[in-house]
Amino acid sequence: MGSVPEGPSAELQAWTCAVCPAQELAPGRFDVVARPGPDSRYEPAIGWRVDGSTGAPTCVHPYRVGLPPGAYATGGVPLPPRAPQPPDPRDLVLPDDPTLLEAWFVAVLRDAEPARMRAALARAEQVAGERFPGRVVVAAVRRVMSTELAR
Repeated sequence: MGSVPEGPSAELQAWTCAVCPAQELAPGRFDVVARPGPDSRYEPAIGWRVDGSTGAPTCVHPYRVGLPPGAYATGGVPLPPRAPQPPDPRDLVLPDDPTLLEAWFVAVLRDAEPARMRAALARAEQVAGERFPGRVVVAAVRRVMSTELAR
């Protein structure tokens, strides 16, 4: 696999979820799966998701980390160059879990054409506000906008 840096870049920290292993680990030191699910549970004591069978740190949003799904830490899959990944269509469905709200906003914005981004954000805020408290929605939008506007 070659030399893998110990920690993440500031750019990667800004683009990934607050509970992503990319907040503390460099690419290659965690695996990436297509999306959240029962096989990648959040471990509060560690601060990120882990694979249920291997215990490996696991990113569940390839479109945020810029890597396709792969067993980079556990399987020695070579790291490809980081590049934009499209959101999975299932990531465009409003989650029930408020910890996934930020990722949902990112998916919605990255799926929108630039000319439709304002309308997409307004609609997403409205829909999210029907399921989650306003303070949760505002916090997610603030974090997303602070990073997505810089992209």
